[in-house]
Amino acid sequence: MTQCSLRTRLSLNIALVALLTVALISVSSNIFINRQFEDYIAKQQRQRVEEILSHLNQQYDAATESWRLDFLHAIGMHALYDGYIVKVYDLQGETLWDAEICDMSACTRMIDDISRQMQGRYPDITGGFTTKDSNLTSNGKKIGEASVAYFSPYFFDENDFHFLKALNTVLLGSGVFSLLLAVVAGCFLARHMSNPIRKTAQVAKQMSGGDYIVRIEEKTSIEELDELMRSVNHLARSLGEQENLRKQLTADVAHELRTPLTTVGTHIEAMMEGVWQPTRERLSSCHEEIARIGKLVRDLENLAKVESDNLKLDKTPVDLLELAEKTLRNFDAEVAAKGLRLMIEGSCPDIPADRGRIQQVLINLFSNAVKYTPSGGAIRVVLSEMDDSVLLVVEDDGIGIPQEELPFIFERFYRADKSRNRTSGGSGIGLAVVRSIVTAHGGKVSAESRLGDGSRFHVELPK
Repeated sequence: MTQCSLRTRLSLNIALVALLTVALISVSSNIFINRQFEDYIAKQQRQRVEEILSHLNQQYDAATESWRLDFLHAIGMHALYDGYIVKVYDLQGETLWDAEICDMSACTRMIDDISRQMQGRYPDITGGFTTKDSNLTSNGKKIGEASVAYFSPYFFDENDFHFLKALNTVLLGSGVFSLLLAVVAGCFLARHMSNPIRKTAQVAKQMSGGDYIVRIEEKTSIEELDELMRSVNHLARSLGEQENLRKQLTADVAHELRTPLTTVGTHIEAMMEGVWQPTRERLSSCHEEIARIGKLVRDLENLAKVESDNLKLDKTPVDLLELAEKTLRNFDAEVAAKGLRLMIEGSCPDIPADRGRIQQVLINLFSNAVKYTPSGGAIRVVLSEMDDSVLLVVEDDGIGIPQEELPFIFERFYRADKSRNRTSGGSGIGLAVVRSIVTAHGGKVSAESRLGDGSRFHVELPK
C-alpha cells in the first residue's frame, strides 16, 4: 500500500467528503427545485385556463343575447401566443371562434414548438396536448361551450427555460465555490492537526534513541491532541526517571557488594600472607560479611519472585487484625529495647489473600517503622473497611521522609539515606517487595510523610 503523510491523507479525505457532499446537495437541490417549479408551472397553467374561461364568459351580452366576437378573437389570439388553443361554441353548437380555423399555421407551429422543446429537453416526459371542455354560463344560465387545449402535464416557455438554466448555473457555481472553500479549509485543518502529530512523532523517535529530556512545548485547540502530547511528555519523564533509577540500581548493587567483598578479600589476603593470624574473631568477621552478601542475594531473589508475572498466590480467607497482631509480636524485643508504644485499632472482614505474602508486607512495614522510630516513640496500626476494599494504615512518629523522596521510595534499592550506611537502613528492597505483593493482590500502596514528622503507609486490598 502506498504511504502518504497524514496531512495529505486528511486533505484528500476532506476534499472527497466535500465533493460528495456538494454533489449530493447540488443534485438533490436541483431535483427538488425542478419538481417544485414543475408543480408551480402546472398550477399556473390550470389557473390560466380558468382565467381564459372566465374572460370568455364575460364576452356574452345577456341583454341582447349576443357575443362580442371581436373580444373573443382577441382573447383567443392572446391565449394562442401563450400556448393555449381556444374554441368557443354557442348553444346551438355553432362555432363562434376557433383558433385552428382562424390561424391554422400559427396553431400548428405552436404545437410543434412546444412538443419539440419539451421532448427535446425532457425526453422522458410522458405528456402531450390535452383539452379541457367547459360550459359557459351567465347568471347561472348556460350560454355556450368552450374548450381549451394545452400541453399537459406542463410546458415551459423560453423565459421558464432561461430561469431553469440560470438556476442550474447558480447551483453549479455555488457547488464549485463550496468545494474550493472546503478544500482550502481542509488543507488548513489538516496542517493544523498534522503539525503537532509530526512534532509528537519526532519526540517519540528521539525518545527511542535514549533522549528522555526532550519535551513537546506547543499547545493546540484540540483536546485529544493536547492529551496525546501530555501523555508523550509524561512518558518521556517516566522513562527518564526509570533510566535514572536503573543507573542508581546498578550503582547501589555495586556498592552493596563492594564493601563486604573488599573486607573479606583484605582479611583473607592478610591471613594468607601471614600478616594476620586466622583467629576466631577474624574468621567470624569474614563470615558476617559473606552472610551479608548472602542476605542481599536472597533479597534480590525474593524481589524477582514477587515481581514475576507468573507469581502464584495461594489465596485463603485472612483475618488482617489477627495477622497484624501476630506479626507485631515478632518485634517485641526491638520494641522493648527502644521503649516504643504499639497500638492496633479498628477492624475489617476477612479478605481473600495469600497469608504468607501479606505477612511479608506487614513484616517489611513494621520493620521500617520500628527501625526509624526513635526511642520512646509510638507506632499505630489502623484497620478500616471501605466499599470494595479494606484499608491498613501503619503510622509512626519517626524521622520521616523528605517530600522529594516520596515518589521513589518503592523503587528497588532506593533509600532516602544517601550515606549508604547499612546501620541506618536496609538494602532498599523491602518497600519494592511490598508494592509488588500488594499489586499482585489487585491492591494499592502509598505513603505520606514529612521530614522529622513521621510516616504513614496506606495498604488497600480488595474484599
